[in-house]
Amino acid sequence: MTAESPELPLAAAFPDADREQWQRLVEGVLRKSGVTEATGAAAEDALATDLQDGIRIRPLYTAEDGTAALGHPGFPPFVRAGRPEGTSVAGWDVRQRHVHTDPRRANESVLADLENGVTSVWLTVGDGGVPVEGLEQTLDGVYLDLAAVVLDAGADFAPAAEELLRLYTASGAPLSEATGCLGADPLGLLARTGDDAKLRLQLESAARLAARCTAEAPGIRALAVDALPYHEAGGSAAEELGISLATGVAYLRQLTEAGLGIDDACRQLEFRYAASADQFLTIAKLRAARRLWARVAEVCGASPAAAAQRQHAVTSTVMMTRRDPWVNMLRTTVAGLSAGVGGADAVTVLPFDAALGTPDAFARRIARNTQSVLLEESHLSKVIDPAGGSWYVESLTGELARAAWAWFQEIEGADGQAASLRSGMIAGRLARTWERRTEDLARRREPITGVSEFPHLAEPPVHREPAPTPIGGGLPRVRRDDAYERLRSRSDDHLAANGARPKVFLAALGPVAAHTARVAFAANLFQAGGIETVAEPAPVDAESVAEAFARSGARIACLCSSDAVYGEQAAAVAAALKSAGALRVHLAGKPGERREEFVAAGVDSFVFAGCDAVEVLSSALDVMEVA
Repeated sequence: MTAESPELPLAAAFPDADREQWQRLVEGVLRKSGVTEATGAAAEDALATDLQDGIRIRPLYTAEDGTAALGHPGFPPFVRAGRPEGTSVAGWDVRQRHVHTDPRRANESVLADLENGVTSVWLTVGDGGVPVEGLEQTLDGVYLDLAAVVLDAGADFAPAAEELLRLYTASGAPLSEATGCLGADPLGLLARTGDDAKLRLQLESAARLAARCTAEAPGIRALAVDALPYHEAGGSAAEELGISLATGVAYLRQLTEAGLGIDDACRQLEFRYAASADQFLTIAKLRAARRLWARVAEVCGASPAAAAQRQHAVTSTVMMTRRDPWVNMLRTTVAGLSAGVGGADAVTVLPFDAALGTPDAFARRIARNTQSVLLEESHLSKVIDPAGGSWYVESLTGELARAAWAWFQEIEGADGQAASLRSGMIAGRLARTWERRTEDLARRREPITGVSEFPHLAEPPVHREPAPTPIGGGLPRVRRDDAYERLRSRSDDHLAANGARPKVFLAALGPVAAHTARVAFAANLFQAGGIETVAEPAPVDAESVAEAFARSGARIACLCSSDAVYGEQAAAVAAALKSAGALRVHLAGKPGERREEFVAAGVDSFVFAGCDAVEVLSSALDVMEVA
């Protein structure tokens, strides 16, 4: 295009597409695939995905969906960022967690992290961490005027805070320039332990710390509104948000009753949220959290300058797996990216081996370098609110905010966070949510790579020294891999006792094109329970299957082929397997109209996409263990 030629609008050469046209294309695809004969909006709805909290993800978002007024970064409602510059100037705070109980070892890991990209340290102190009196040794050599320190001291938060403040003063740096968080969280402690005997005294102690920080060290926040106990108990994103609001409001009441102004009270809170590998949900959760807290602060009378929520995002422990832990590197990378895009002020990427015990130096290095790559090489922090304006993200942010606000109102209506914890209302709600999610995990609607999908039975286990036992007695701590971990442990016990893992013989029927897909499906399914698969020779028939089954060393079998081949051979092969001593015969696929015929021939169960894999695998192991 020359300077003399008029600008050609390229898009004008193409006809406008509308939603109805797109729906007609969807109808054709669904009809050809045999999914549904639905038309119009119903066809579009067939592609929608249901999430927790009643949120439904549609396959297409357009300008018709609209967005609420977003405001500007650093201004209410703070959806786009808590500060006008976001993290574009210096990046977010790279915060590493340390769980050593030995102050010397803790000091070594703290210094190594700070020398290699970490900008603040998060220390477990007291029960399950370094002793309070070991804080000085732990922080030996740390420039406290440069590196922020965040404490997680549980019931010992008051003495730990006093010791840290003493170290700040002893360092010679002005206390007024210190940064960090003392981590007082009495309600979070109640959630973790179920013990409220000292709650009132703890709240009063936290208020005194907040008053001292306000007067002497405004860069240090006294209280942490930690939503991790609720996420780790199986709570959904909206439940995590709603509970954090209720906790924050309870702390505002305590602080203002103790004499702090509402602005000063708001500035004493740091909110902590989980970041998962569901990147869009994490982005929307952090954006919704700022929007919701801005509304709470506004109603409480805080100024806009004090209403911005300070956020610390931590990669989820619920998503971390103990088998094939290397995949956790990928999960935490996506979660860390999501936290950064979502606008978190500080991000902690947990080491990939954190679920196995105390992380080693290599795992900590990978964790901190993950953030360095996101910040320095991907330049992720250079754009303020990169997801802003996305019709999908804005819609998801709004839906999450509405669901969380409704839950927050329910807690407030039940007399607040402390009362809701004491009554069991919160525990019951989280348990029901986790029960529904557990079913999705069992049926592999929510797959876990390396565990429920694509497991690697021959991979040597990764061992780490035991980590300190976390405090308990209150809300449970769950993991997505719990059910499959129990199955794999049973397989390990079988291997230790018999020198081999339990086996299943995959009886492939008919030509390769007929049985390949279901052989792969069945192998993936049974290996998720630690059951080794034997598929040779292939194919087999009623005459050869008994000999092949005997050579395999397996005690159970699974027929694998197409529905058409099943109609011709399944009954005879199942009967032959039972005659050969198979304790249980499975068939890969839904039985349809021939169920009674197959069952009469010896088929004990049918395995298919969406079946209860945990139940199938557990019963299979039961049979082999009894035998």
